[in-house]
Amino acid sequence: MYVEQLYTNCLSEAAYYIESNGEAAIIDPLRDIDDYLQKAAERNATIKYIFETHFHADFVSGHIDLSKATGAPIIYGPGTNAAFDFHLAKDGEVFKLGNISLEVLHTPGHTIESTCYLLKDEQGTDHAIFTGDTLFVGDVGRPDLSSGNKSSEELAGLLYDSLQSKIVPLADNVIVYPAHGPGSSCGKNLGPHTQSTIGSEKQTNYALQPQSKQEFVDAVTKDLPAAPQYFPINAKINQQGYTSLDEVLKTALAPLSIQNFKAEAEKGAVILDTRNANTFIQGYVPNSISIGLEGRFAEWAGSILSFDEPMILVTDAGKEKETAIRLARVGFDKINGYLEGGFEAWKNAGEKVDLIIDVEADELAMDLPFDEHLVVLDVRREAEFAVGHVKNAVNLPLSDMKNPANMSILEENQNIYVHCAGGYRSVIASSLLKRQGIHNIRNVNGGWGKIKDQSGIETEKDQSVLN
Repeated sequence: MYVEQLYTNCLSEAAYYIESNGEAAIIDPLRDIDDYLQKAAERNATIKYIFETHFHADFVSGHIDLSKATGAPIIYGPGTNAAFDFHLAKDGEVFKLGNISLEVLHTPGHTIESTCYLLKDEQGTDHAIFTGDTLFVGDVGRPDLSSGNKSSEELAGLLYDSLQSKIVPLADNVIVYPAHGPGSSCGKNLGPHTQSTIGSEKQTNYALQPQSKQEFVDAVTKDLPAAPQYFPINAKINQQGYTSLDEVLKTALAPLSIQNFKAEAEKGAVILDTRNANTFIQGYVPNSISIGLEGRFAEWAGSILSFDEPMILVTDAGKEKETAIRLARVGFDKINGYLEGGFEAWKNAGEKVDLIIDVEADELAMDLPFDEHLVVLDVRREAEFAVGHVKNAVNLPLSDMKNPANMSILEENQNIYVHCAGGYRSVIASSLLKRQGIHNIRNVNGGWGKIKDQSGIETEKDQSVLN
C-alpha cells in the first residue's frame, strides 16, 4: 500500500495518490492533472478511480479531464447531482483497489454531498480516512457553502450527526487526511498541520469535544468570516463541467505583440500583472492589476477579478504557463494571451508606464502630524484591523475593493497611505485604486509589521469587535 499527499501551498489544498498492487486512485485532484498521470506512470500503476469528497468551492477539480485521460470513473457520494457522467456511490459502498479498499462514508454538513473515504489495509483494518472538508486538523468545514437549500444551522446540525456517527467511532490511530490545511477559507481556523489522527482530533479539535448538538451548531456557525466571492462560481463549475485545460492554455499562451496587446486592452481585456509586488511598483503597464505569483495568487485573483471579462497577462519570462494554470485552477478560462517580452519590451518600446510610490513607516510617522489631508488606508481583514491599527485609519478590506463603489469613501484631496500586513495586499489595492483614477497614494513598505513598531505612530484596538 502506498499513500501520498500532494499538497499545493498557495491554495492550501491536498490531493491524494493511493496505490496497491498496480492500481491507483486519486482523491480531489487539481485541474492540472499531469502530476497524477506522471506519478502513476513512474510507479507503473493504472489509475482506477477518481474520488471526489464534494463539489469544491475554492478550486476547480481535475476530475473531468483526469477521467477522460484515464478512463477511470468519477466517484461522488450520496446526494450528488452533476451534469457529467459519474458513479453515484451508496453510503457504505466499498471499492477494491489492489489489495486494499475504500469505504464510502456519507458525511453531509459542509455540503449535502460531502463524503469521506475510509481506507482499509491489506488485512481489512481501518488505516486512514480522507475527510475532504468534513474534518480538518483543528476544525471542521464551514456549513454556509451548501449545495442544497438548507440553512447554515441545518447543515451544521447534519455535520454534527455525521461526525458523531461516522468519525468519532473510528479508532484513535486512524490517520486523518483532510482536503485543506492552514490558510484555507473552507473552515474558520484550521490548525498548522496537513494531517492528524482521530485520537489527536478528539483531544484537541473543538468540534469533536463532548457537547450537545445545539452547542455544536452555535460554535460552528459563530463568527464565520465572509466566504470568498468566487466560491459559488467554482462550486458551480465543478458541478456542471468545464473546458479542458489544454484548450484554455492554447489561448492563454499566445504571445501578443505590443500592438495586439494594446488592441486587446482597448476591447476591454483586464491587464493582470503577476510579477513580484516589489517589482511591479517600480513600473508597470498603465491600468494593470497587480497580483503577484509569490502570494496566495489564485485566491486573490478569484476574489478580485471578474470571471466574465477576458484578461491578458504580463509576467516574468518563463512564468506564462504557471500563471495560466494557477488562474485556471480557480476557474479563469478567458485568458487571451500574454505580452511578448514582458514589461521590459513595453518599456523599451517607449510606451507609457506607471508606478506606485513606496515609502517606509518612518516617513508615514513624519507626515502624520503635519498633513491634515493624510488618510491611512488599511486593507487588511476586519479581524486583523481589530487587533491593532493606526489611530483613525480607514479599514477597507482588499476583498471589498472588487466593487469600485466601495472606494468612493476616499476623496480627491486626500493623501492616501495604503498598507496591509506585509506589503503584498497593499500593492494589489494600490493598483486597483490607480485604475479608478485615484493617484495620490503611497504604499507603506512592510505594512503593519513595520508600522506597529514605529515610534511616533499612535495605534489602537477595536474593543467592540474583540469583545
